[in-house]
Amino acid sequence: MKIYRSLDDFSPIENAVVTIGTFDGVHIGHQKILAHLKEAAHKINGETILLTFFPHPRLIINPDDDSLRLINDIEEKVSQLSRVGIDHLIIIPFSRDFSNQTPEEYISNVLVGKLGTKKIVIGYDHHFGKDRKGSMGDLEQFASIFDYSVDEIPEQDINDIAVSSTRVREALIKGDIKTANLYLGYPFELTGTVIRGDQIGRTIGFPTANLQVHEPHKLIPAYGIYAVEVYIYNQIQNITTGEYREESPISIAKGMGYIGTRPTVDGMNRAIEISLFDFDQDIYGKTLRVKFLHFIRHDERFDSLEAMKEQIRADEAQIRSLIG
Repeated sequence: MKIYRSLDDFSPIENAVVTIGTFDGVHIGHQKILAHLKEAAHKINGETILLTFFPHPRLIINPDDDSLRLINDIEEKVSQLSRVGIDHLIIIPFSRDFSNQTPEEYISNVLVGKLGTKKIVIGYDHHFGKDRKGSMGDLEQFASIFDYSVDEIPEQDINDIAVSSTRVREALIKGDIKTANLYLGYPFELTGTVIRGDQIGRTIGFPTANLQVHEPHKLIPAYGIYAVEVYIYNQIQNITTGEYREESPISIAKGMGYIGTRPTVDGMNRAIEISLFDFDQDIYGKTLRVKFLHFIRHDERFDSLEAMKEQIRADEAQIRSLIG
């Protein structure tokens, strides 16, 4: 998959088959649409293009609305899309100027002028352009003028996308990792950098890596203990600062993930801590991609550090029996 960080980096291609959207989660509903996209491209000997946006359009159009919570950060989204088999991924830096194009300008300048679109695969309810006034009707109206065709994704498939997104978010908020992963089609992930904490875990015999999540609007699952698999990278280059490049992980480990306020110790700020099993490398400053496999229990306050340590030992034994 070739990745472009702006429309200016892309040159129009023959038989471009295009879809557009945020594709947050790249879940099983999205994967169904992308399978349709690939099939449509195969029929005309074309190449697939997925047009997405960063930052998320809601953050630009409604900057005071802090309710947005993303299933994927941009790095995770790129990683998942690369596995689907899209030919070209274009990440448009979303801005108010971009959103103020009229529907005709958007179709003429972006879809036709920049991409060379021959077929658009899009949902029946897709809106675009200034004040989101562009619709399927506009795409169909200009199709003969600009020599492209439109494949409308049925309402049921669009509903499947909405249902999948909702169920993923609801499940994560409850800590129901099993359901979230079922709808994603892969383990939910958190990506971040290992930072120095107060090292309380080390003093009680359970050293942990403190994770600073890259995306401030990332959805964080319910507080509790999780079985995790961790991919450790020297660096996953941020899409906002340079061309995306996901190098091979330097290590893969299994372990125990904790999300919570550590109520037995201080009960103040949220922490995301990862305890890696049978692992003793220095990973400060490294990037971790943490894959959530099983939910073990909710966060709780213990009467003493010793009681907490005893429960953590039991959690570790349970996780080792689950994931080896």
